[in-house]
Amino acid sequence: MKLLCIAIGGAIGALARYGLGGLVQRLAGGVLPWGTLAVNLLGSFVIGLLAAVFSERIVSENLRIGLLIGVLGAFTTFSTFSLETVQLVQDRQYAWAAANVAGSCALGIALVFAGLFAGRALLGIWK
Repeated sequence: MKLLCIAIGGAIGALARYGLGGLVQRLAGGVLPWGTLAVNLLGSFVIGLLAAVFSERIVSENLRIGLLIGVLGAFTTFSTFSLETVQLVQDRQYAWAAANVAGSCALGIALVFAGLFAGRALLGIWK
């Protein structure tokens, strides 16, 4: 059952990443891979939020792994971020490559904290 939950969640996350990432990239345009940045940052916030909720609320193991490993694992993408950064370097877009790395890493971690804070605020928990 766990594998099925991960597989279903993974399909949902991958389709959501494809759709949202593509939409953001089309709207933003430009050199920076905005679509990948957007899904990774949104996923970082959501995983922080869910981590806070799941730490205080009993949820089934299948739901937890389906969402965290399946949906968010497929929604966010480190490998695409890495490839797009290498492509920026190969295209001699060094400043954009550095901005992509700094933005993805720093903002991603900050948004996990923001998600944790938001989740705790929703639950009335202050740790």
